[in-house]
Amino acid sequence: MSIEKNKQDKRKRTLFGRKAPFGHIQKVFIITVMLVTLGLNVGFANEDKGLELQTVFHVYSNGEYVGKLSDEKKLEQLKEQKLEKANSEFKNLPLMIGTELSVIPERVFMAGTEDEVVLKKLQNIVTVKAEAVGISIDGELALFVNDMTAYNEVIRKLKLQSVNEKELNEFENRTRSTEPIPPLRENETRIANIILSSDIQAVNSEIAPEKVKQVKEAVVLLNKGTLEEKNYTIQPGDVLGSIASAHNMPTEKLLELNPGYSIESILHLGDKLNVTAIEPYVEIEVQYEAKKRVKIEHERLTEKDSSLYKGEKKVTQKGSDGEKIVTKLIRKQDGKVVGQSVQEEKVLVEPTSKVVVVGTKVMSSRGTGSFKWPTVGGYVSSKRGTRWGRIHQGIDIARPSSRTIKASDNGVVITAGRHSTYGNRVIVRHNNGYKTLYAHLASINVHVGQVVPQGTKIGVMGSTGRVTGMHLHFEVFKNGSNINPLDVLR
Repeated sequence: MSIEKNKQDKRKRTLFGRKAPFGHIQKVFIITVMLVTLGLNVGFANEDKGLELQTVFHVYSNGEYVGKLSDEKKLEQLKEQKLEKANSEFKNLPLMIGTELSVIPERVFMAGTEDEVVLKKLQNIVTVKAEAVGISIDGELALFVNDMTAYNEVIRKLKLQSVNEKELNEFENRTRSTEPIPPLRENETRIANIILSSDIQAVNSEIAPEKVKQVKEAVVLLNKGTLEEKNYTIQPGDVLGSIASAHNMPTEKLLELNPGYSIESILHLGDKLNVTAIEPYVEIEVQYEAKKRVKIEHERLTEKDSSLYKGEKKVTQKGSDGEKIVTKLIRKQDGKVVGQSVQEEKVLVEPTSKVVVVGTKVMSSRGTGSFKWPTVGGYVSSKRGTRWGRIHQGIDIARPSSRTIKASDNGVVITAGRHSTYGNRVIVRHNNGYKTLYAHLASINVHVGQVVPQGTKIGVMGSTGRVTGMHLHFEVFKNGSNINPLDVLR
C-alpha cells in the first residue's frame, strides 16, 4: 500500500472513528441554540404587537416624590392658572412660581397614572412668589416693597416727617451737586445732614406677594416698629399703674398708647387697652447749621470801698454788650432739639464790664439799705393797697412766735409816742433816704434821738389805735414817698 493511501485512510479514521462523534455534537448544539434564540425573538415580536410604550412624567418637589402625570402639559397649565390668579390680585408685581419642581419622563408599557390626585397635591404645593425689594434694618429684613422706586419713596417719606419738601429738595440738590457748597450766610439756617438711626439697605428678594407692602403702609410699619398691636382686657382690681408695670412700661407710655384715657379715667371690666410697646424701627435725626449775630452780655463787677457807707453804691464804669457771629450745629429729633454745639464764632465787638463800687463803712445811725423782717416770724395778714375803700399804706404782720418788734435797719428814732390812728408808734430815720414806721405797739422801748442798730428791740406788738386785732403795722418811705415794704424786706 502506498504511503499516500495510508495517509488518506488515517484521515478517514479520524473523521469517522472515535473522535468524530464529539465534533458532530458541537455542531448540533450550536444549531439548536440558534434555532431556540430565533424562536424566542419571534415570540417576543409577536407579543410586542399587542403593547405600545408610553411616556409618564414623575414629578418631584424639592427632592420629594409627588406622583406621576400622563401629560407634562397639565403641570404647566396648573402653573399658568396659579400665576394668572396671582396677577389678577397683585398687579404691577413681577411674579414667578416659587416652588422648585423637577419632572423626569419615563417610557413604560403600562401608564397607571392618577392625574387628578397628583394635580390636587400640586395645587397645595405650588406657590407663587414676587420679585420685590426687601428693606433690611441692621442686617435683618423687616418688610418688602415693590421695587427700588418704592424703596426710595419710603426713605424720602420718612425724612419728610422731620423736614419739609423745600428743605429736603435743597439738601438733596446741594449734596448731589459737584460744585463747592457755598458758605453759610448770616442769619441763614440750612440742613447739614439727615441721619437714620439704623443701617437701612435695599435687598433684592423673592417673597410671597401678599407680604409686599405699599409705600404708605411701609412707612407706618417703620414708625411703629411692630407689625401687630397687643391688647389687654381689663380685669377686676386693675389700675393703670399695675397694667403698665405688668407690661414693662411707665404709666405715661401706657396713656400715650391709649389717647382716650387719662390718669383719672375709670377703668371698666372687659375694656381693652393697647399695650404694644411701640419702638420705631428707625428714627430720623436732622442736623442743621445756623449762623447768627448774637449779643455778648457784659459782666457786672462789684468792688468794695471802705470810704463809702454800707448801702451806698457808685457806678465807676458803665457796661456795654458785645457782638459776635456764631455758627452752630443743631441736632433735632421729631422736631425737638436734642443737642447743639458751636462750630465757629467770631467776635465783632468786645463787651465792657459794668463796675459798681459798694460801701462797707458801717455807722449804727446810718442804714445799710438792706431791711430785715421786723418781727420774730409771723405772716403778712394784710398787704399794702386798697382796703375797705381806703389805701392801706403798709403791711400788717400777725401771729409771730415772739411779740418783740425790732428795728429793720440802722437808724435814729425820730418819733416815739401815741397817735390817734396808729396807737403807739415808732418812726426811725435811716439817714440814707429811708424811714420806717412801726404802729399799734403795746409798749415802746426807745426814745426820740436814740440810735438803734439793726435788730434793736424798739417795742412790743399790741393792738393800740384803730385796729381789729393784735398785729404790727409796718411802713417804709423812700425819699419821702411811701413804698411797698415787701419790695425791700428780705
